[in-house]
Amino acid sequence: MDDDDAAIPDGRGVVGAQLIGASPAHRRLIERLLRVAASQAPALIEGETGSGKELAARAIHYGGERRNGPFVPVNCGALPDTLLESELFGVQRGAYTDARQSRRGLVAEAEGGTLFLDEIDALSPKAQVALLRFLQDQHYRPVGSTRELCSDVRLIAATNRVLDALVAQQGFRADLMYRLKILHLALPPLREREGDAELLAEHFIRHFAAKYRRAPLPLHPATRQWLRSYPWPGNVRELENWVHRQFLMCGGDAIVHEGLGQEPAPAPAMPGGGGADRGFAQAKAEAVRCFERDYLARVLAEAGGNVTQAARMAGKERRAFGKLLKKHGLGASAG
Repeated sequence: MDDDDAAIPDGRGVVGAQLIGASPAHRRLIERLLRVAASQAPALIEGETGSGKELAARAIHYGGERRNGPFVPVNCGALPDTLLESELFGVQRGAYTDARQSRRGLVAEAEGGTLFLDEIDALSPKAQVALLRFLQDQHYRPVGSTRELCSDVRLIAATNRVLDALVAQQGFRADLMYRLKILHLALPPLREREGDAELLAEHFIRHFAAKYRRAPLPLHPATRQWLRSYPWPGNVRELENWVHRQFLMCGGDAIVHEGLGQEPAPAPAMPGGGGADRGFAQAKAEAVRCFERDYLARVLAEAGGNVTQAARMAGKERRAFGKLLKKHGLGASAG
């Protein structure tokens, strides 16, 4: 998924990645990303769901000295404890009943390049220990082997949670976080990237126009205003899915957000009076809650109450989407 512009000049590092945006927050991110790409140290990328963490990791890889090596992404949330070490470090033939032949692990596949560990916060305590041991000197043993191997891999991890907070709650090892967080990138959410939603929407329109061999459509002025006012809880992934849906369903000569009048809906009233005399965090949380509930209700309605389809439209996993529905007391049909 594309996430950000200003494709970075080749002479400055990042090659083969298209990072779209012009906001001050985006430009600050680009400058920091270039410095991270110039190094070989482990890096941690933190950012909300859909903010483009894997794209940033790819930009770091292709912008650095390892650009000619492999980029190997791994979803830690999909690795059960029983398979973690064999998936990462490989298996020696005969290590267990079904190990009929030796198999290289993902670390070996990433040799000379970058190993990208997404959803690093999903690792169990046992898996965290195994990863910490590897990070200490990049030595490892394939499962069932007595021979220790040494790797040449750069490790980049990503999470949509704040690891410092998880460490404080004893949900993540502090020593592992320190090794991962030698270099740190915090991706700004789309709502803090002023003007970038419109740039990204236009980029996605061109992308889908080419994909479906159709003429690109302009954004209606009222839709542009809505793009600027909507908080995008699902970030760039949500925006991409929205453009995809609107582009395919549009029956006119411009893209208009369904249910949108000529002006965007006013901000929801805050309980207990206006927001000026309330704490910023409380007011922000209430606004996001209202927008989140409205968005979920709209996507669920478009999917005919089918949770699986609605989750796909929102760019979220079904289980996480179901939890959000339960949180906001929204019903749905099975699916």
